[in-house]
Amino acid sequence: MAANDSAARLGAKFAGMDTRELMRLVIEDLFPGRIALVSSFGADSAVLLHMVAEIDKTTPVLFIDTRVLFAETLAYRDELVAHLGLSNVITVGPKPALLAAEDPENFLWASNPDRCCEIRKVLPLAEALEGFDAWISGRKRFQGHTRGTLALFESEGGRIKINPLAHWPPIKIRDYLDAFGLPRHPLVAKNYFSIGCIPCTSPVRPGEDPRAGRWRGSSKVECGLHTLPLYAGLDI
Repeated sequence: MAANDSAARLGAKFAGMDTRELMRLVIEDLFPGRIALVSSFGADSAVLLHMVAEIDKTTPVLFIDTRVLFAETLAYRDELVAHLGLSNVITVGPKPALLAAEDPENFLWASNPDRCCEIRKVLPLAEALEGFDAWISGRKRFQGHTRGTLALFESEGGRIKINPLAHWPPIKIRDYLDAFGLPRHPLVAKNYFSIGCIPCTSPVRPGEDPRAGRWRGSSKVECGLHTLPLYAGLDI
């Protein structure tokens, strides 16, 4: 079965399933030992991380350290890992040689933000996902117009991408965090509702969508993880 057929069929079959049951299904039954959660340890990340911890604390969790993240994000990662007892969090990042060649002063974001995201995020994740048949993303439809029609299951070459929270509204996220007493990312209290790298993240103003603080003042709205092909050999 082609990957796009698989994604469409899976989406149709499991569209109404409870999210926690869906997470258990994809981790234990559909892709046992061949699935990873990719987490930014950002504003809403604790929801899926908690679900994973309830199912299997050894599930691979891939975290991309771009080397220009907020100190608060790194501290929050460590706090959540300890709080949830996650035992297989794998930190990946850009190749030092590539950074030395293309961004030795950590200023590529100003002249070529797409390439900056590519070498710091897309390429490391592509390599880390080699060997996995599926991965879980925390994207949600309410985050902006580019995600408004986000599907529950997507195809990505020969791999399946699952978006378990695609249909969740903001209030459901908050209610879940409250219900399980999960720690919040410290920057959320300062109106950072979508948290990426330091140079390209700013607080969200009243009335703006949650991702308005990313790449403010430019036409860029996505880092490339969900718009570029994730092939490990890409440009390496």
